[in-house]
Amino acid sequence: MDTNLNAELLDSLLTISGQPAPAREEVRVWSMSGVERLTFPDGTTAIFKYAKKPFDCEDQALRLAHNLGVPVPQVLASAVQDGWLGMLLEDLGSPIRDAEDLDGAAAAVVLHHTRSAASLPVLDQQGLRALPGRALDHLGQLRKEERWQDAHDIEDALDGIAQAADARAAGTTVAPFGWVHSEFHPTSLHIGRSGWRLLDFARAFTGPGLLDLASWHGTLDAPDPVRLRAFLESYVTEGGTPDALAERAGLAAEKWALGWHRIWAVEWFMEQAIRWINEPTTDPAYIKVVRRHLTDAFQLLEV
Repeated sequence: MDTNLNAELLDSLLTISGQPAPAREEVRVWSMSGVERLTFPDGTTAIFKYAKKPFDCEDQALRLAHNLGVPVPQVLASAVQDGWLGMLLEDLGSPIRDAEDLDGAAAAVVLHHTRSAASLPVLDQQGLRALPGRALDHLGQLRKEERWQDAHDIEDALDGIAQAADARAAGTTVAPFGWVHSEFHPTSLHIGRSGWRLLDFARAFTGPGLLDLASWHGTLDAPDPVRLRAFLESYVTEGGTPDALAERAGLAAEKWALGWHRIWAVEWFMEQAIRWINEPTTDPAYIKVVRRHLTDAFQLLEV
């Protein structure tokens, strides 16, 4: 983010909130967003978070979640300038411990019991089965730019999944279907002295809640259906719908969830590669991840 724009965006937020100029400390910064801790002259603190598309509606999602009873950080002020969203957020401080599986299961139950919101994007059965085709469209755009030229295996894999998508997308709207956090990981669940808060709602949507549960353990390691099954059972024990354990499209819930989560991630990575980041030097890393996820999806969805 341009330094001048960053300063102007923060000035706008300070004006809206009536706060004086603070000391600033970077917490996390990358090409599309950043987080800073602000310390004001009276010793109080706040979080300054900024992001560009497609992360520029998080303030709306956080306010909506708060109004519907989901524990989230309070949005103190927000503004958009030159395509960048800036937010002043409640500073939750340092967590007292890392989030564990039982914490994640309980938080997912609260989120998935929350009333659906009409303003959120929707990923229904039609949208889910369209994901491989959308990824193929991204691949076509990349090739027009003389990129991903040796990715014929990716094209073949996406073609195969696209052909099976109609059948394998069955069960998309089986409960839990509603709020999906979409970045549901232990690092997005803050455990503080006053309780827990869910962070990072920039890509929240309405869809199959199993995608959240499948994302909890991350994608760096090989998918582990046995581990996810245990997590799903904990989710049901904590009050989640027993339908979370039901078969979908002839597959065990954990395999369906992990397989479609990988396809969802593939489409997102490929969209980043051509649209949001569009940096050819990152192509080898993206291609490696996409290949790995497609291999996993083939096995999990039994294509």
